[in-house]
Amino acid sequence: MDWFVYRNGELFCEDVPVRRIAREVGTPVYVYSRRTLVEHLARMREAFAELDPIICFSVKSCQNVHICRLLAEQGAGFDVVSGGELFRALKAGGDPSRIVYAGAGKTDAEIHQAIDARIGWFNVESEPEIENLQQIAGRRAVRVRAALRINPDVDPKTHRHTTTGKKETKFGVDLERARRVFERYGRLSHVELSGLHLHIGSPVNTVQPYVDALTRALGLAEELRSAGFTIDTLDIGGGFAADYGNDHVASPADYARAIVPLLRGRQLRVIMEPGRSIAANAGILVGTVLYVKQSGLRQFVIVDAAMTDLIRPVLYGAYHFVWPVAPGPDNTPELRKGDLKLSGTTEVDVVGPVCETGDFLAKGRHLPAVQRGDQIAVFAAGAYGFVMSSQYNSRPRAPEVLVDGDGYRIIRRRETYEDLVAPEGV
Repeated sequence: MDWFVYRNGELFCEDVPVRRIAREVGTPVYVYSRRTLVEHLARMREAFAELDPIICFSVKSCQNVHICRLLAEQGAGFDVVSGGELFRALKAGGDPSRIVYAGAGKTDAEIHQAIDARIGWFNVESEPEIENLQQIAGRRAVRVRAALRINPDVDPKTHRHTTTGKKETKFGVDLERARRVFERYGRLSHVELSGLHLHIGSPVNTVQPYVDALTRALGLAEELRSAGFTIDTLDIGGGFAADYGNDHVASPADYARAIVPLLRGRQLRVIMEPGRSIAANAGILVGTVLYVKQSGLRQFVIVDAAMTDLIRPVLYGAYHFVWPVAPGPDNTPELRKGDLKLSGTTEVDVVGPVCETGDFLAKGRHLPAVQRGDQIAVFAAGAYGFVMSSQYNSRPRAPEVLVDGDGYRIIRRRETYEDLVAPEGV
């Protein structure tokens, strides 16, 4: 699953003690494993090798330029959804021809930026967007490639805030409208609309929603081809699950066993957009215990990491396994699964210092006894962790550290109080 392991009662990232990083860099801090990132990308590529897909890492899941550069060096392209993400992908050395640009609200400035970069594909999401892209490309006397994002109306069985493939979402067009879109816009002079794109949600923990969505998308592709339209690209999106420690999820091989036979022999260039399946288990958030407090029947472990560092638990009801960094040999978890009610543990809520009742990292978990100064690790925080962090309560954002074997480097420094007010010109 990853290269975070307990040895003699102490957590290591690859061959670096996490306590050493906490001592030298301070907390809260994000810690990433280079080996995990590389191996997860390799597993995805190996599982889908028969299709020779363009694997475009989803920048929104983990945007640090150093991590994106590492993945680019391993052959990844990039899935971007804003001008800022495109800027990051290019800074990381991404090949523009292997960049896909999604998003329901691309501005004119962002479209110009993407045309300047000569990206591979625009994933277009509405008729007005296609018309605008045609006008901008026409004024510039260029021709751009595009894929129409479709909603196959498949329920991915995930959180409502991350369900994107149903009819009622803001993304893409439904299948019936898609046919009309090609009839009207399928032969434009400056937009080569020759692909289909779908992204049904994230995380999608089982294979069947992909099978259902792809079956509908392939049916549409054949209809469009029969009508004389060129369909040479299928972007199957991302949303592939990561193991957060609370249930069984499909592996890349599981997805591939179901998806590859559907796409075999279709004469389609296949694009994939994995994010969390590569980055989630490659990172942890480390915090230090400030206080242990009893309030009525509840015990609170108050740490210096907060919802400003990791908002997923309160925003999505997301589960992250939480455990002390150095619990000792007797309290080392054999598996990072569920609520481990080991002997000698106490039920606690792990909370942060932010002035919000919703500021928690874990509720109702059984943990070994901790005291002020101990560190705790929040696992599977590498995706949608730092990227969604904020400066709420005027809290400087945490640093990011990348571990490689027995060494590490800081890939984003800790923000300072001066950083908080610098954009305000004071």
